[in-house]
Amino acid sequence: MEKVTRRLVDPRYVIPFILVTSLFFMWGFARAILDVLNKHFQDVLGITITHSAMIQATTYLGYFLMALPAGLFITRFGYRRGVVFGLLLFGIGSLLFIPGSSLMSFNFYLVSLFIIGCGLVVLEAAANPYVTELGDRATAASRLNLAQSFNGLGCILAPVIVGQLLFTENGESNVALPYTIMGAVVLFVALMFTRVRLPEINDDKALSAADDAAEAKGSGAIIVSLLGNKHFMLGLLALFCYEISEISINSFFINYVTADGWMTPQQGAAVLSVGGLGLFMLARVAGSWVMSRVAAEKVLLFCGVMTVVGSALVALNIGIVSRAGLFMCYAFEAIMFPTIFAITIRGLSNTATKIAASILMMSPIGGAVGCLLMGLAADATSMSTAFIVPCIGYAFVLLYAHKSNKK
Repeated sequence: MEKVTRRLVDPRYVIPFILVTSLFFMWGFARAILDVLNKHFQDVLGITITHSAMIQATTYLGYFLMALPAGLFITRFGYRRGVVFGLLLFGIGSLLFIPGSSLMSFNFYLVSLFIIGCGLVVLEAAANPYVTELGDRATAASRLNLAQSFNGLGCILAPVIVGQLLFTENGESNVALPYTIMGAVVLFVALMFTRVRLPEINDDKALSAADDAAEAKGSGAIIVSLLGNKHFMLGLLALFCYEISEISINSFFINYVTADGWMTPQQGAAVLSVGGLGLFMLARVAGSWVMSRVAAEKVLLFCGVMTVVGSALVALNIGIVSRAGLFMCYAFEAIMFPTIFAITIRGLSNTATKIAASILMMSPIGGAVGCLLMGLAADATSMSTAFIVPCIGYAFVLLYAHKSNKK
């Protein structure tokens, strides 16, 4: 029997795939800066680890509150306008760091980050589901992992570039500078997207009777249908728990490696970039290749086991073994978000997919929860002991992967 070769991207959609994939780099860069800001504001403003966790909490609150409106906006106006709207919010929030640096008000910075978070969730709600539609359904998880690899590239560059700017030997730094440059670039890209055409994908999926009825009644009925869908809700909870783990580890990486004098903050920012997030990006590329040959559910199950082991080793605080466990988390968590996302929206109609994606993009609020819990645990015990928080998050992803693999 002749083997069927599936293209990763439909030839008709190569250019849209490249354009939208560039957005993954941009929000990866923006999210990774937050991991440097934690330690920077602790040093400059004299705030506690728990207080600095408000950086992530505020940004991802923007995700939570804006996610569903973003989905409704994209459903009504399409992917291209959704992208432009998200970029405008992203750019405006970044440029607000200019007056923020004059005021040196932590709360003003938080408002700026909230606006950026609102912009990022619109971008993610548009780009993630759009990429899954640009080719064969069977390669959706692999295709999304490839696009998300460029998110990893943005995550690599942000800490090393911004870390060198903020952690200087003379103690002088300008937090507005990287955000000013980023805001200008983002607004230029928004202008570019007003000039390009992103084709809307025709809906050729067979709908169930329930889906068909929901489509006929509109967005409200689709939301109700999704919230009553056990498969969808488990995927949403799995993403929430993944975000608890991934974001909290990134946020306190520098705190962990500097807690016992292992590294300076500047070295920690560089190692987070090249070591942790570099490994994360390479693992995501490798995962995309593996999942074009092995079922996504099986790969997710294996990675779930390894992340639970890695985070548990860090929490046990047994020297170099614990440090190795930290990098195990980066290697094996890499495929989790895009894989869970693709599995969760599999089989939905295109209209339902847009709304489902926006609901799933509420999940980064888990990062806010994880950072606050991890900050409280670190202030009360130690930075290594606080890794029990991401360990619990990974454990639920492992449970989800087990259930998905059985199906």
